Amino acid sequence: MFKITQFFGAAVLGAVISPMVALFACCGVSVAQTSTASAPAAARQIGTVKAVAGGSLTLTTDAGQEVVVSVADGARVLQLAPGGTDLKTARAIGLADIAVGDRVLVSGKAGDGAGFTASRVILMKSSDIAQKHEAEQGDWQKRGTGGIVNSVDAGSGAITVSVGAKKLVVNTSSTTKFRRYAGDSVKFEDAKPGTLAQIQVGDQLRVRGAKSDDGSSIQAEEIVSGSFKNVAGLISSIDAAKGTVTLKDLATKKTVTVVITDNSNLKALPPQAAARFAARAKGGASGAGGESHAAGQPGGSSAEGTGGSGQSARADLSQLVSRLPNQTVADLKTGDAVMIVASQPDSTSSMITCVTLLSGVEPILAATPSGGPALTLSPWSLGGGDSGAQ
Repeated sequence: MFKITQFFGAAVLGAVISPMVALFACCGVSVAQTSTASAPAAARQIGTVKAVAGGSLTLTTDAGQEVVVSVADGARVLQLAPGGTDLKTARAIGLADIAVGDRVLVSGKAGDGAGFTASRVILMKSSDIAQKHEAEQGDWQKRGTGGIVNSVDAGSGAITVSVGAKKLVVNTSSTTKFRRYAGDSVKFEDAKPGTLAQIQVGDQLRVRGAKSDDGSSIQAEEIVSGSFKNVAGLISSIDAAKGTVTLKDLATKKTVTVVITDNSNLKALPPQAAARFAARAKGGASGAGGESHAAGQPGGSSAEGTGGSGQSARADLSQLVSRLPNQTVADLKTGDAVMIVASQPDSTSSMITCVTLLSGVEPILAATPSGGPALTLSPWSLGGGDSGAQ
């Protein structure tokens, strides 16, 4: 037996994540290996169906390549239901049941050029993926929470997290799934399988599980963590050719260079919304606690209700940001007030990679000039249209 995740790769269900990869990876689907130990491993391709014609499929692979797959006579075509853990539970179907937009894994032999002959096709319907995605998204909204890591006890597996002004003990076990945001990527779906040992003080952490009756602890079923930086200030320079902006962070008073990539989300907050959030942030600043950069909730942030109006403002701001239209570096100007959430591939580097940049935040910066907890965005997203902050 071997795991489908061995050739699918690990992934976290995200806004633009390859859904079949994520579902198989999360479910730990197993496949019976039919070849002998001495036989060469069969070639495999995974991707989204672009076209179906007669006995062939055209796939757009996860690497962005287009592959024409000829399905051999007698090939097994199987449909796996969401939540399935073994191909023994898969249902035999016909090639005609495969439609454009479905996700498939094909096993067989690679031919010349972009040709491929499949002896087995594993299908996951796009409608089933959407349904599974919606269910998991809803569960993150219902049973998810997050914040900044205060301490990690490797012996007991307990993690203490600041959620607004309160502390939450995250209890882990041997069944807890750990995911780690890739430090060199701003795409949430690039998060890799992780371990408890990777989680450090100061990390942002999201956890899904069952909370205790008094709300002081949670038994973690799944944890997603990462090292993110929140900065806010006025843009001092813009290099459109290099895709960078420079600003002085209000909190640290240090100059920061932010790299804008094709995956970065650039948004502009409407004036009326900025004024509203500024008033809420100012009203909750005194009660929001120290360094609380509480992460938003995958699948759509919601107010945790534990950090006062400052926490609620941050949660609602992350929700709004995910719905704003995208902008470009050309829309930014020197002197603009911005809030940024970014990843930092190298902790010793003075450059950070933008996940989300929000402009039009002058009123919010004026309300919290020291760069307090209200000046944070969330990097997290498990749904919606963006691959970055939500």
